[in-house]
Amino acid sequence: MLYSGGVNLIDMRRDIINIAQEIIDLANLTKTVIASAESCTGGMVSSAITDIPGSSTIFECGFVTYSNMSKIELLGVNEKTLNLYGAVSEEVAGEMAVGAINNSKASLAISITGIAGPGGSNVKPEGMVCFSIAFENEIKLTETKKWGALGRNNIRQKATLHGLKLLYRTLKK
Repeated sequence: MLYSGGVNLIDMRRDIINIAQEIIDLANLTKTVIASAESCTGGMVSSAITDIPGSSTIFECGFVTYSNMSKIELLGVNEKTLNLYGAVSEEVAGEMAVGAINNSKASLAISITGIAGPGGSNVKPEGMVCFSIAFENEIKLTETKKWGALGRNNIRQKATLHGLKLLYRTLKK
């Protein structure tokens, strides 16, 4: 079933389920505990992982920090970072990932913050999503994807799948 932007949500959902299972298998092998810090995906990464039986052995918690205040209070994101770079930035994504580790028993965390739409600006357009991976309190990766105005649900699904792929790649190393 194709939606705006040519995104096949059925195939994407199948990919999300498959990679979530692979993450659980790898995390079990490496004895890695995972947390997430999500904004625009609203807990979809956490949901994808916890949809799989056995996920409780590797998944600690998920923080859904939609507002700037929740990013500050729950994850310890620096207000100065938010004011300087904005919530949708690699800098904030990095602080979110580290904050997820600092506020849980996880050793690996993924963070996602972006503009699912509608809306955005010339500087931060709809479809812009920032990701970060932190391991043992150190930022290992930050990156930004700009998928364009594919529609809110499509952006959130793409961000979820991409975040899971980043976790998988990190666990494979």
